[in-house]
Amino acid sequence: MSGTVALVLGSSTGGVGNHIASLVRGLVAAGRPVLVCGPAATDELFGFAAAGAVFEAVEIPPNPGPLDSGAVRALRRLLPAHHVTVIHAHGLRAGLVAGLARSSVPLVVTLHNAVLGKGLRASASALVERIVVRNAALVLGASEDLVERATALGGKARFSPVAAPAMDPPKRSRAAVRAEFRLRPEVPMILSVGRLHPQKRYDVLIDAAARWRSLTPPPVTVVAGSGPSYMPLAQQASEKAARFHLLGRRNDVPDLLSGADLAVVTSAWEARQLFTQEALRAGVPMICTSVGGLPGLVGDAAVQIPPGDVDALDAAVRRLLDDPALRADYAARGPKQAARWPDEDDTVADVLAAYHEVGG
Repeated sequence: MSGTVALVLGSSTGGVGNHIASLVRGLVAAGRPVLVCGPAATDELFGFAAAGAVFEAVEIPPNPGPLDSGAVRALRRLLPAHHVTVIHAHGLRAGLVAGLARSSVPLVVTLHNAVLGKGLRASASALVERIVVRNAALVLGASEDLVERATALGGKARFSPVAAPAMDPPKRSRAAVRAEFRLRPEVPMILSVGRLHPQKRYDVLIDAAARWRSLTPPPVTVVAGSGPSYMPLAQQASEKAARFHLLGRRNDVPDLLSGADLAVVTSAWEARQLFTQEALRAGVPMICTSVGGLPGLVGDAAVQIPPGDVDALDAAVRRLLDDPALRADYAARGPKQAARWPDEDDTVADVLAAYHEVGG
């Protein structure tokens, strides 16, 4: 057994929190004491303490500001008290705060997202990105383009795949899931899962869903997830009269996948998005944007389309819905592609190697 690993995160309702929960389970099983520091709500959502970590609430706000000083002071108190020998921060916000608090403790930072957008906020994020990359002893990129970006900024970086945690089997039958949405057997159900955020480009999905009203029978599109874009998306869906439902945060993604005919990802950028992994493992035909780490992740097991292209999404969905044999082909390709991916044990082994590399 070596010293304590401190896993630091900011606010999360999805992929990052699930990844850290997976790391907690693996590190504890490997005999490493684990301290998780993040907003109190994250432990309630992801159960870090229940998985064997010591959890300490450290409120890291979504944007840099005066409140960061409180998070830095809290970490400076907690790290020596728990005999931390390596800090592993996830994301730019956690990486910035951890870098300011770390003293001489080695810092590993996993980058899960690219800096997107324009204007002052994007400029500020790019500045934070540069600081975080240069403060870290090692940057782990969840996709190759993140590694290239960190290296260009002067950091030491390498690729580190994020494996989706193994899903439980569905608890409900396909018929029971579809009954929740009052779907007749012949009505296609299109599913997406992710945070309601502009990066996910659910506006494109709504525009396409409005077109699908002309299909016979018209499919129903459902999106599971919460986030700041809920109200604008709900208003857009209403104005377009799209057969589109925002479900909020759900804990039954395996059930939803069992009821779905197609899975769709419309994001402007993703690394190794967990829902993409889950859908392919479950054998649900997938349409995704060819951005970030997705092309390397899905290979030929998904239909890839350009980001922001309503026409391409519309055409891909119509093509798959019109061709049951093609859907069956993609359904078979998904699990075969997923079998090639690193699993959770591989991910834990990779981060342990990273800790050894930086002396932690």
